Amino acid sequence: MQKQKPGKVFTNRGLIILGLMLAVNLLLVFADHPRAVEQYYSNGFYPIISHILHPVFNLFPFSIGDLIYLFVIGYLVYVLVRLVAMCIKKKFIHAGIFAAGIVIAVMAGILMFYVFWGLNYFRPSAGERLNLRESTYTRAELQRVTNILIDSANATRARVTAADLKQGNDSIYSIATKAVIKLSNTNSEYYTYSPKIKPSLLTGLLNYIGTSGYYNPFTGEAQINYQMPVFNRPFVASHEMGHQMGYGPEDEANFVGFVAAIGSNDRLLRYSAYNLAVNEFMRTMRYTDTVVFKLLKTKISPQVLADFKEERLYWLSYQNKINTITSVFYDNFLKANNQPRGLDTYNRMVLLVMAMYKGN
Repeated sequence: MQKQKPGKVFTNRGLIILGLMLAVNLLLVFADHPRAVEQYYSNGFYPIISHILHPVFNLFPFSIGDLIYLFVIGYLVYVLVRLVAMCIKKKFIHAGIFAAGIVIAVMAGILMFYVFWGLNYFRPSAGERLNLRESTYTRAELQRVTNILIDSANATRARVTAADLKQGNDSIYSIATKAVIKLSNTNSEYYTYSPKIKPSLLTGLLNYIGTSGYYNPFTGEAQINYQMPVFNRPFVASHEMGHQMGYGPEDEANFVGFVAAIGSNDRLLRYSAYNLAVNEFMRTMRYTDTVVFKLLKTKISPQVLADFKEERLYWLSYQNKINTITSVFYDNFLKANNQPRGLDTYNRMVLLVMAMYKGN
């Protein structure tokens, strides 16, 4: 077979890039219509994807997505070395063709991200879908709900036994999965097919970038940092499986994880959820009213405060410049995907929980 001339190859790759750019932009135009996204994607195409990906990748006890990420990282190193070598040898045409191939791979990855899961970022908000549309609350209401959550955290922590805190990760994953399935069976808005949580093969790296868990949109796998404090793991598992449900924004996944966890009969899972909720509400209260914040802090039990301290010291022991860099990157990623508050989006679960308690 006759080898194509460099000019022809470059032209072909350029056309492929333009085609991929057009496809991505068409998807983003579609994303500007939340109700259409909800009807045709989140409740139409995405469940089909879930029914294909989840059972297939659940067959493996380890994360296939992590292996893909490791391969991509290794390939990127190879690409960088090869590009530098081509430039040193002044093979600029070949370098351009090679670079065009890389652009094609990146654009294809972006397209796959939105098709396989990413469009869930653009569906109507969970507040609208769950009829929890309260967007404002008074200082007194915030204090009242924070006080209720503190009482719940204190009570559930008191029931957690030493054996609960020593249970293995497999047990934690199983309990969280059962809680998510139970929630899925009670309300169609929380429907998910064959959810599962897996330990991340990249946990050592996650510690240094300050990450407790993540969702792989290409394989539909939910991964968790299996080394963080044990009382954090059950809620994080529920949170990541919330992403499997199709809840994209972090505050919504936080809320889904919270609802699933407090509906469980498991002591550690319930406490894990209330621990997270108190942390988020107290952070909001600190910026709202420092006097009330100090008053509420005195009501938190010594056991819960000790857990807060353990969690803080755990992450501080790994804090470094890489953590800062990745935080900036992820903050911008969230902003680019319909979460204008970036990393602060996590804390916006307060609005949903406030609406839930006010509704009750």
